[in-house]
Amino acid sequence: MQHTFSTGLVWLRRDLRLHDNAALAAALAQCARVHCVFVFDTAILDALPRQDRRVEFIRESLVELDAALRDAAGNPAAGLIVHHALASDAIPALAHSLQVQAVFAAKDYEPQALQRDTLVRQTLQAQGIAFVQMKDHVVWEEREVLTQTGKPYGVFTPYLRSWLAKLDATPQPEQALPYPERLAARPAALAVPVPTLQQLGFETSNLAALAIPTGMSGAARLLEDFVARMDRYDETRNFPAIKGPSYLGVHLRFGTVSIRQLVNLALQHVAQGSAGAQTWLAELGWRDFYVQILANFPHVATGAFKPEYDAISWDEGPEADALFAAWCAGRTGYPLVDAAMAQLNQTGYMHNRLRMVAGSFLVKHLGLDWRHGERYFALQLNDFDLSANNGGWQWVSSSGCDAQPYFRIFNPVSQSEKFDAQGKFIKRYVPALKALSDKAIHAPWLAKPLELQAADVTLGQDYPLPVVDHAKARARTLLRYGVVKK
Repeated sequence: MQHTFSTGLVWLRRDLRLHDNAALAAALAQCARVHCVFVFDTAILDALPRQDRRVEFIRESLVELDAALRDAAGNPAAGLIVHHALASDAIPALAHSLQVQAVFAAKDYEPQALQRDTLVRQTLQAQGIAFVQMKDHVVWEEREVLTQTGKPYGVFTPYLRSWLAKLDATPQPEQALPYPERLAARPAALAVPVPTLQQLGFETSNLAALAIPTGMSGAARLLEDFVARMDRYDETRNFPAIKGPSYLGVHLRFGTVSIRQLVNLALQHVAQGSAGAQTWLAELGWRDFYVQILANFPHVATGAFKPEYDAISWDEGPEADALFAAWCAGRTGYPLVDAAMAQLNQTGYMHNRLRMVAGSFLVKHLGLDWRHGERYFALQLNDFDLSANNGGWQWVSSSGCDAQPYFRIFNPVSQSEKFDAQGKFIKRYVPALKALSDKAIHAPWLAKPLELQAADVTLGQDYPLPVVDHAKARARTLLRYGVVKK
């Protein structure tokens, strides 16, 4: 059988799985022998704290992937090559030493990744090595879904209509692993286990204590659990004390599950009349929407999608810094906001409804630049993804595409009463308030002194007083946004 290339190298990044892996499938179809590599890129890792759940998640997922590659190859000498280095240097060097004719990788659309990949492509080309990039972690990329005038969408609802219509016209094939016997044995010097966290310069996080499942098998378990709940997703997804979401965010982020697999599964349930699956499918559409926004409007990585919103004057100085610190620590005096921040700080996860409430509070109650919150979430979220994180923060700040109107300001008390009526979520993450009644727990400062005393709560001591007044903050926000008022 003729092959396009005798030897290929698959550079795995955010596609840590065997099933429906576009780059891996293409390499196995086109090459007689295929090596696989993952690089713990020092350009990324050196900027992280020494205890990071994401690094541990990747590391554990790689251990499983390494074993799966050997098993698929039917050869114990096969497996994953793992480097801890600057990826832009390591990939061309490895490609040269393995004498490959092509490097295969899934596309990444983030600005830094694009710069890295351009540098790698140029270096490989100078060596006469092809760099083949495949669409993988989105359903439709960059300019595949356009308006009738041939422009990228900036509003979600019409984008989703086109996205769904294109799905109907173009089924999403899931690629099995072709020719697994072509997975090559690693050179002896590279046939080493996946490095430990300590070898990477990191410490163990609380990932295991949180029982966050890793790897392809972890994604499969979560998906199996969610399938039984999917049809009620539209009813449960907004209530943080209820097991409503899929919890697959971190698995989508690192590609331990395939987006096409999830879309196809949702479509099957939609065809059976499932409202929950329809809502979940739209959420997967939001993910693609934000990726194409970042790809087509890269200025959003540093500034507002709507440039006029960069004219807003945000609060700065010691008082603003103190408010930001209180928000980060979950000490704002608004229980739902504080519970949300405690969940983030303790687990690396925040429920989607709470991301909106906590984000809106930072911007529209505290008057702080949305980019401060964006950076904090980027540091804390297990499922941090630049496009979705940026899109979400621009949404709550009203500066982004299809964002909430600037005059829509979440009331954290009414949001709490509506979505955590019995205070179950608050009691879990703000235990100091657990003895308060269902009514008082949403706004402790309004509780009667006797109730606070009975609950053993002294405001300002056991739990902070509100750092801002909602009505006054709302009035200040409307004035602040006056510079962009149409």
